[in-house]
Amino acid sequence: MTATTIGSQVQGRTLRASRLAATLLCLAALLAPALWNGYPLLQYDTGGYLARWYEGYLVPSRSTVYGLFLHLGEGVHFWPELALQAACTVWVIWLSLRVFGFGASPWLLVAVIAALSVLTALPALSSMLLTDIFVGLAVLALYLLVFRGRELRRAERFGLFLLVAFAAATHSATLAVLLAVIGFCGLVLVLSGTRLLRLVPAVSAIATGAVMLLAANFAFSGQLAWTPGGFGIAFGRMLQDGIVKRYLDDHCPDVRLRLCPYRDELPKTADDFLWNYGVFNELGRFSGLGDEMRFIVLHSLREYPLQQIETAFAATAAQLGLVATGNGTHNQIWHTYGIMRQFIPDEVPAMQKARQQRGELHFDLINRVHVPIALGSMLLVLALLAKALAHRRFDEPILLAAIVAVALLANAFVCGALSGPHDRYGARIAWIATFAVVIAGLQAIKSLASERSTSAASET
Repeated sequence: MTATTIGSQVQGRTLRASRLAATLLCLAALLAPALWNGYPLLQYDTGGYLARWYEGYLVPSRSTVYGLFLHLGEGVHFWPELALQAACTVWVIWLSLRVFGFGASPWLLVAVIAALSVLTALPALSSMLLTDIFVGLAVLALYLLVFRGRELRRAERFGLFLLVAFAAATHSATLAVLLAVIGFCGLVLVLSGTRLLRLVPAVSAIATGAVMLLAANFAFSGQLAWTPGGFGIAFGRMLQDGIVKRYLDDHCPDVRLRLCPYRDELPKTADDFLWNYGVFNELGRFSGLGDEMRFIVLHSLREYPLQQIETAFAATAAQLGLVATGNGTHNQIWHTYGIMRQFIPDEVPAMQKARQQRGELHFDLINRVHVPIALGSMLLVLALLAKALAHRRFDEPILLAAIVAVALLANAFVCGALSGPHDRYGARIAWIATFAVVIAGLQAIKSLASERSTSAASET
């Protein structure tokens, strides 16, 4: 065996060891909140997903697909789910860096993920038993599938296909954001004279996600139906904006409207109406008021179009500014605690020992960093697009920034205008704006270094 061969083998082993060490460091960074907590982070909505396996019926905004995903981790404190969420995050970020020419050094990946872990909500998302981590990942995956698919291996394209399909099946809002992104990708392809066939893998992935959800809903409940709750959630936002009160005042008394006697005592916010005890519970919640909420939503859209447009724009704008990490992640999530005690009591002792359940989890200090970074990143994305338009220079980092901007706007509309503005909805996707800025910055540094190298070579 020659010295050259031995040197190559040693170099290969060193590179593999470096990649393994880098991957483990990245996973540790993304799972740091859960590791510190001693248990996965929980949220109010977590209980609704956990209950899907046991209750056997559909409830608003709680995907049976993600419920099944969580069920597989019962008995081992859901650590496999967190490990998979973090691994998907590392993988998608690495693929994104690689297609931009930054995949050679595993330590650059560590630096990028470490920065995102300190500056954004990303580790909180990957450490939480909730669907939110998959929104941003799926947006990046769509970009890779549509515009960089030829630079990926077949197995990588298939993995991205599965990721997009699963993400689309985890939440209707995520599906809506992905549809908006696909629409924008199609527009870009048309304007650039590229064949729309490049959309096929991404569109097929979203369609597969829809089929997955319908199949899971049928398997769990015997109903071939979509996850319910859309009109109920929209009703809550309209109630919060005063539209429901206006409609009831204009039409009551009406024997068809069970809410008429309660129109002067309705809660001020959607959260108080939908998730706290009160008139909504008294009238049968979604099963009892579902048809009436649908009726009021549709008829108020027809009768008050200008107010609907104004409030929708206001809610979308408000949502863009709400990006704080940790919204809804505290120790008062009684529904989730109740579900765990009822259906998976073996998990309760470990859950109760966690810092979150002891009231030690706080985000005020973290958000002094996360909020300005998120808002600043979103503004920088807009600045990148404005500069590109002014100079008519549209390279790949600008295309990524444009897709991120579309995803942010779609997320703000879907979550803010249709559901109601919350920090959680903004934090779940704002990190991809920071990542897009990082990519643009790395590309600028690379271009500057190349120009200096060329200049130095010409001088010699």
